[in-house]
Amino acid sequence: MTEKDLNNWIMYHEIHKLNRMGFSAPRIARFLGMDERTVRKYLQMDETQYEQYLLRSDRKKILTPYEDFVVGNLKEYPETSTAQIHDWMKEHHPDMPEVSPRTVFNFVMFIRQKYNIPYEPVTRNFFPVQELAYGYQAQVDFGVYNMRCSNGKRRKVYFFAMVLSRSRMKFVWFKDAPFTTVDVIYAHEMAFAFFGGIPRVIVYDLDRTMVVDENLGEIILTSRFREYTRSRGFELHFCRKSDPQSKGKVENVIQYIKKNFLFNRLYQDNETLNEQAVAWLQRTANYLPHNYTKIAPQEAFRKEVEYLTPYRPLAINTAPEMKKYILRKHNVINYRSNFYTLPEGTYKGPGSFVLVKTEEDKIFIYDKNKQLITSHVISSEQGKTISNTHHKRDTSKSLDEMAQKIGDFFTDKLLIEDYLEKIRHKYPRYTRDHFQALLKALKTTDRQTADKTLAFCVNNDILHGLEFDQTIHIFHLEEHETKPTEPIKLLHGTDILKIEYEPQTSNIDDYDKYINL
Repeated sequence: MTEKDLNNWIMYHEIHKLNRMGFSAPRIARFLGMDERTVRKYLQMDETQYEQYLLRSDRKKILTPYEDFVVGNLKEYPETSTAQIHDWMKEHHPDMPEVSPRTVFNFVMFIRQKYNIPYEPVTRNFFPVQELAYGYQAQVDFGVYNMRCSNGKRRKVYFFAMVLSRSRMKFVWFKDAPFTTVDVIYAHEMAFAFFGGIPRVIVYDLDRTMVVDENLGEIILTSRFREYTRSRGFELHFCRKSDPQSKGKVENVIQYIKKNFLFNRLYQDNETLNEQAVAWLQRTANYLPHNYTKIAPQEAFRKEVEYLTPYRPLAINTAPEMKKYILRKHNVINYRSNFYTLPEGTYKGPGSFVLVKTEEDKIFIYDKNKQLITSHVISSEQGKTISNTHHKRDTSKSLDEMAQKIGDFFTDKLLIEDYLEKIRHKYPRYTRDHFQALLKALKTTDRQTADKTLAFCVNNDILHGLEFDQTIHIFHLEEHETKPTEPIKLLHGTDILKIEYEPQTSNIDDYDKYINL
C-alpha cells in the first residue's frame, strides 16, 4: 500500500469515527478541512465501496499536468478560492484545455486532500433583485484595495466598476489616487466605449465626487457632473450606501473584483493593471456563466447591446487637466498665495517641476510621469505653509540605496548588513527614519570609530538609530577629545625634608569637653 492510499484510509476511518462520536457532517468537514459533500459521500460508503471508489479515482486526471502549479499557489495562498485558481491557470497556461468550473473544483479539492492543504471557503452574498428590461439600467460603484508590490510594500489602488443589470456585462477601471469628478466622468466614457452604448438609467451611491448635498430628497450634483449627465442624457438614481436591494449587482461585482482578480496579485503600474483587468474581463468575469442567470454575460450582452443608446465620443476633453508648477528647493510649490509641501527629495535641482490639478476643495500634485505624489486640502487663508509631517522624510532614495551607503562606512560588510536587517525586522514602518539617523551620525566620524561602535551595538543588541548616534558620539570623545593630564610637580631640593614632617593632630577629648559643657 502506498503512502497516498494509507492517508486516504486514515481519512476515511477518521470521518466514520467522528460520525460515531455524534458529530454532524458539516462539523466534521470544518474540523478536517474538507468539503461537506465529500464527507457525506464517504459516510454513505462501507469499506468495500470505498476501496472500489479509490480504484476508480486513481485514473489520470485531465488537469494532472498543472498539479505543480496548483499545489504551489495553494501552499503559498491556502485561502485562495477555486474560481481564482481557475482564472490563474488560464492566465498562466494559455494552452490549457477547455474544462468546466466543476472539473476545476474537483481537481482543486483533490489537491487539497492529497497535500493536506485546508480549504477556507469564501462566502459571497447574493441578493434577489427583479430582472429589468434589456438596456434599461446599469449600476456603478467604487472600491479600494491594498495591493502587494514586488518589493514587499503595499500600494492602495482605487477602482470604478459598472455592470449592466440585465446581462451582467462588467467593466472596471483602476487608478492609484482617489477619484475626482473629472476621473468619474472619464471612467464613464471608457465604460460606454467598452459596452458600445449607454443605458437609460444608472444607479449610484451618494458619492462626494458626484453629489454636493441632499436637500430633503433633492439631490444637488457637482456642477461638472451635472453638465456631463445632461450632455449624455441618461437618468440618475441615487441610493444609500451598501443598499443591496437597489444595487446589489454591482456590490457583488466589487467583491468579485477584490476576491478573484485583485487577491494576491502584484502591482506594477496603472497601465499594466488595467491591461490585466481587460484580459480578466474577457476570459473570466464576462466569459463564465453567471451564478444566478446561468448564462455567460458576454452571451447575454449580444442581445442587450441592441437596446443601448449608441455610443458616440464627446467633443469635450474628459481627461483630467493638469498644470505645470515650478518646484522650489525647499520642496514646496506656491499655489494661490500659500505654500504646499512635497516629500523631501522631490526637488532635483533647477528646472524641477510638478503637475497640479484641483478638484472641489483639494489639490493633487503629480510628478512629470503623472504619478500621484501627494494631496492637500486647499487652505482658504493666505501666507500659510500647508505641510505634512511625512514630507520631512527623504523618500527619494530607496532603502536598499541607503543601506549600501551606510555599509560603505564599515570594514565588516557582512556584520553591518546583518545589523541593518535586524533594524528592518524590528522597525518595519520606521526603517527609513533609523537609516537616516545612522547616515547622519556616520557622516562626521572615521572608519575606526564606526567599526568600534558597530561591534558595541551588535554585542549589546542596540537596534536604534538614535542610540547608535549616542554611542558613536561617546566613542568619538574617547578617541579624539581625551583631556591631557596635569604633570606632577616635584618638590625643590630645599623642601625635600618636608616629606618627613608629621602633621599636627587634635585631641578628641578637647571637642568632648566643649560639647558637654
